[in-house]
Amino acid sequence: MRAVVDALLSVLLAADCAACGHLLEQPTLGPVCPACWRSILPLTPPLCDACGSPLRTWRTITHLSALCARCRRSRRHVDRSRSVGLYEGALRSIVHALKYEGRRSLAAPLADLMRERGAELLDGVHAVVAVPLHPSRRRERGFNQAADLVKHLGLPISPALRRLRATEAQASLPAARRHANVRGAFRATRAADQLRGQTILLVDDVSTTGATLEACARALKEAGIREVRALTAARVAANEAAARLP
Repeated sequence: MRAVVDALLSVLLAADCAACGHLLEQPTLGPVCPACWRSILPLTPPLCDACGSPLRTWRTITHLSALCARCRRSRRHVDRSRSVGLYEGALRSIVHALKYEGRRSLAAPLADLMRERGAELLDGVHAVVAVPLHPSRRRERGFNQAADLVKHLGLPISPALRRLRATEAQASLPAARRHANVRGAFRATRAADQLRGQTILLVDDVSTTGATLEACARALKEAGIREVRALTAARVAANEAAARLP
């Protein structure tokens, strides 16, 4: 029956895959073709134990050397971070379609991938918190893509963060300005009081330099959260993020 429906929809709708642009042969499976979902490669070890960036080699890995250079030289408020894959190819197109084209049906399968590839972060988590948008940005976009992802992770959700001010879009800024752009932009809400001394999972769509996640984690730590882990749908490769420095 599904094959019949797919055949009819392919003819009637002529819908294109949101990632590769080819005609969808199975529209009932969603706006992205199975081949594009399969093309999203996981980040393979060795990974930085803190930010989740790929490390160059397994050689001489110790507790300290299991951190990337950036995490070794700076204090981090996010204790551990992981992503589905690099922000490129089909994954980049899928995140873009969700975030900027309003293809909200992509949140569920993308969250499934996040839950699968970020499984090591989910153990022991008491609640999940979406990186919040400022109300003005929320009204402009019509939804918060991070909140959509959170709904499909199967964990208790807490509104423990709010955004105090509208900031420039991080994607438009060089790496050196991103931390300053979001510094002090977030504050814990009263809901965070219920999570004092506990572990929470912070969720966003993309991590580039990690500035937004760090600003959120700092606010949560100041409110008494013991451990903040971060899970994103995608991350920009460390060398690409560094290339954005002015």
